[in-house]
Amino acid sequence: MFHVLTTTYLHPPDVIDQIRPAHLEWLGEQVAQGRILLAGRVESQAGAVLVTGDMSAEDADRIIVADPYQQAGAVRYERVSFNGAFRAPALSDG
Repeated sequence: MFHVLTTTYLHPPDVIDQIRPAHLEWLGEQVAQGRILLAGRVESQAGAVLVTGDMSAEDADRIIVADPYQQAGAVRYERVSFNGAFRAPALSDG
């Protein structure tokens, strides 16, 4: 199961920016471990979208709980889970 995790910021940008370095460090670790495949702020700057690797809903929920933004009460998360039945072929270097 794959998961789309969306966040909505619950505080003004100055508060979010204070937590951002810890969030980015955490996010880098998640990407390096293959838990998060894709992440970025939404165009409106009101939140972000994260796409997980193939994992259980419980593992996705553990990712959410570990986010420094979540721990600080700075975001609201929503999770949409899907089976990822159709996938693009792996890109080759050649």
